[in-house]
Amino acid sequence: MLDVRKGELIHDAVILVDKGVIVGVNIGAPNGAEVIDLSRGTCMPGLMDVHDHLTAEPTQNGYESLGVSVPRQTVAGVKNARITLRAGFTTVRNVGASGYSDVALRDGINAGEVDGPRLFVSGPPLGITGGHCDNNLLAPEFKFRDEGVADGPWAARTKVREVVKYGADLIKVCASGGVLSKGDSPGAPQYTLEELTAIAEEAHKLGRKVAAHAHGTQSIKDAIRAGIDSIEHSSLIDDEGIALAKQHGTFLVFDIYNDDYILQEGAKAGMLPESIEKEKAIGKLQRTNFRRAYLAGARMAFGTDGGVYPHGDNAKQFATMVEWGMKPIEAIRTATIESAVLLNLEGKAGAIERDYFADVIAVDGNPLEDPAVMTRVKFVMKDGKVYRNDWAQGNQ
Repeated sequence: MLDVRKGELIHDAVILVDKGVIVGVNIGAPNGAEVIDLSRGTCMPGLMDVHDHLTAEPTQNGYESLGVSVPRQTVAGVKNARITLRAGFTTVRNVGASGYSDVALRDGINAGEVDGPRLFVSGPPLGITGGHCDNNLLAPEFKFRDEGVADGPWAARTKVREVVKYGADLIKVCASGGVLSKGDSPGAPQYTLEELTAIAEEAHKLGRKVAAHAHGTQSIKDAIRAGIDSIEHSSLIDDEGIALAKQHGTFLVFDIYNDDYILQEGAKAGMLPESIEKEKAIGKLQRTNFRRAYLAGARMAFGTDGGVYPHGDNAKQFATMVEWGMKPIEAIRTATIESAVLLNLEGKAGAIERDYFADVIAVDGNPLEDPAVMTRVKFVMKDGKVYRNDWAQGNQ
């Protein structure tokens, strides 16, 4: 068993689970307890991905996306939630979904009607007119704008209240331009500092955290100064931005794996040519700045932008994080104890310890030696229920 705090493997470990909670580690099991033998692998806490899009598909990009209804996205979310859970991710933060499809998915999982991770959802992301979180694919005569568009501080406050009203656990806001949107630049600021401050104040007043999509240097710093809780992508962060993140305790979320998928598969998946060019310009810079932020001691959570690449491949990012400077245990901590803090699950998830959720996975191999082992998940338990056991009799 991997002790994620100490970074050590405990051999011949015993984990005792009762009523969905870990009630003991390395203590004797009572008579009559069901025994699950995972001695072939390495046990660790269930993983967390704090930047995912379960209702999105990597094949539905650009103009192809216009033909996908909200109900269809919700159905895709049901499929992708199960795939992601079986890949070892027992907790996911879904940052942006149309029509509150992620709210419906979360509620279905909580009701036991759908297999999936523990979900924290944002509903529609907030953005400016014509920005990354608007839909810029239709001609003017359609007069269409996305449901999260809000311009100005008070309109933005109203939109925060609206998405909370309809079930959002957090607020997602687009502070800068993006890669996969039409007609904008990833580095360009979109929401102003005044608007971002209003959003953060309103969200925090309502007990919600805020995640800011921010590639651009100025937008990253504006979002941190506004009091936003996590910076998504963080691609063009500079030394001042890193220092501000450390000063404010802001989490940085670098999705550094999906660059490979966008450049290799993006054109075939229908991504706009301008999006491919934007990724070529920004991808390596993001990875370089990930290393700089890590070496500077910035706090990081694990987020991958699932839905840009195929769901279930989330763990491929561990190897990329190690390639760009992290030790394997440090990368694992971003997806366990660090993400737990961002999600307000500290003391409940992210480690195999007494009174924690019984979220336990097992991988085939030693993840401290080879980060690719993280993609070889053979066992998944969430809240004490087994969703996968490749080593069980009959599954071998």
